[in-house]
Amino acid sequence: MEANSAVATILWLAFAVAFVFGAIGQKTHFCTMGAVSDIVNMGDWSRMRMWLLAIGVAILGAGALHASGQIDLGKSIYRTPAFTWLSYIVGGSCFGVGMVLASGCGSKTLIRIGSGNLKSVVVFIVLGLVAYMTMRGVLGVFRVNVLEKAAMTFPGGQDVPALLVAAGIEPKTAFMLAVFGIGGGLTAAALLKRDFWTFDNLLGGLGTGLAVVAAWYVSGHLGFLAEHPETLEEAFIATNSGRMESLSFVAPAAFSLDLLMLWSDTSRKVTFAIATALGVIAGSFAWTLLTRNFRWEGFVSVEDTANHLVGAALMGFGGVVAMGCTVGQGISGFSTLALGSIVTFLSIVLAAAGMLKFQYWRLMRED
Repeated sequence: MEANSAVATILWLAFAVAFVFGAIGQKTHFCTMGAVSDIVNMGDWSRMRMWLLAIGVAILGAGALHASGQIDLGKSIYRTPAFTWLSYIVGGSCFGVGMVLASGCGSKTLIRIGSGNLKSVVVFIVLGLVAYMTMRGVLGVFRVNVLEKAAMTFPGGQDVPALLVAAGIEPKTAFMLAVFGIGGGLTAAALLKRDFWTFDNLLGGLGTGLAVVAAWYVSGHLGFLAEHPETLEEAFIATNSGRMESLSFVAPAAFSLDLLMLWSDTSRKVTFAIATALGVIAGSFAWTLLTRNFRWEGFVSVEDTANHLVGAALMGFGGVVAMGCTVGQGISGFSTLALGSIVTFLSIVLAAAGMLKFQYWRLMRED
């Protein structure tokens, strides 16, 4: 696929995949913060099972694409020799606390924008600004000079299959064991309870997981050039990172704001990440119009406003430090079986659960 003619195709396909993701999220109430909240407050695991099903399907799908040679998971941002453990823990924890305060993660923010939630517009702007500050601004200095200094190096890679190979298992066997053991295990665990088998639960889990797989295929296969005509090096076209990407919703907020603010700079282009952010909003908007559920919603108090501002800032910082959000690391990154993604996922869940319990304790104390 030639670079010039392929860019528009890649961007529209990215938009289409995210459009479906957004519509599914709005239809099924797929929400990672809600999944943790349901467990903490009601003991209901339905939405957590939906999330785990999405992860399991994404692992199996991405593994199939990798095994068949369609994509190379080693060329994603997640499978790196450097295991920046402090960044994953601190970033994931900040993100987990932030998404509770902001009433949802990055993807839920985009979905809510599509349904008329003005609070989420504010969250998106603040999240994007702080994310940009953490990537290239004042917070980036702290990220690089402090957090990323705490790292371990795995010469073969920090992904689970590579760790199994280092333990003496043959590479193909290690890969299959990891994919089917973790991906199959999570899928089976999600489907174990028969009462989980509702249309919305299955659509949310399967649809979200497959959307991540489709994004990998678009970016990692269709968008791959073995030799870019300008640089004569391999490239993944239309991506901000220069590597293959899937769904993630923190850095795309920063890139979107950057494009809007510097629109006249011809070096700024719509990228895969920006196209997916727009697609989620559009998909959610389309579903709310179809079902006549679109309605405007704003802040109800000063405390509500403050919580969302602080939550958005924590998500912007944490999402960049941890290299992803509940979808970026929790599903897309997890599908590569990177150890850092698994640590980030656990950090997000534990921090969110802790913040929810703190809020509940505070509410009981006031009563």
